Amino acid sequence: MENKLKAALFDLDGVVFDTEPQYTVFWGSQCRLYHPEHPGLEHEIKGSTLTQIYDRWFSGPLASEQAAITRRLDEFEAQMQFEYIAGFETLIADLHAHGVKTAVVTSSNQPKMASVYRAQPAFKSLFDAILTSEDFEYSKPHPDCYLKAAARFGAAPEECIVFEDSFNGLKSGRAAGMKVVGLATTNSREAIAPLSDIQLSDYVGIDYQQLLELL
Repeated sequence: MENKLKAALFDLDGVVFDTEPQYTVFWGSQCRLYHPEHPGLEHEIKGSTLTQIYDRWFSGPLASEQAAITRRLDEFEAQMQFEYIAGFETLIADLHAHGVKTAVVTSSNQPKMASVYRAQPAFKSLFDAILTSEDFEYSKPHPDCYLKAAARFGAAPEECIVFEDSFNGLKSGRAAGMKVVGLATTNSREAIAPLSDIQLSDYVGIDYQQLLELL
């Protein structure tokens, strides 16, 4: 039986939106403030959830600073630019034209998504489902989020393709038993190659037929 692509599941930052450079600026400022002994920490924490970042780097004596950091992050996200990765909107239209369901599967929370909706009012219309951190029991790299998204569409893992940029996200897609497209927006093609089936810089020239051949 011919494999069918039923669902395309997209992470958000660095996959739908070219936001990773902005987050590097924000976390660079916080890491220099609280962890001057660890230069470059903002690059190490890419792809981690806020809870994971706090648990690893802002617990113990720094736990009392979490509320202030969260407040700064909320203010930062409210002013962020949410520009689509090149070719993304064209790819989404092509997927929908071929009957493929689309979902955002992100570790972002609802307050962050409110900022997205303000900046891009048409965003919701591009997807059949939007799943956020509130929908998941376990964070990436656990496969929970992608398995829940597939179940939302009644799709088997082998009928889904995951689009990710971070190591945790790529591992999550792999653990879910899905084909994984790696976006080299946060890490290099060489770095993400072992965790993805193909690697892209953006979506220009990528269409439904090419993705179908991955399955």
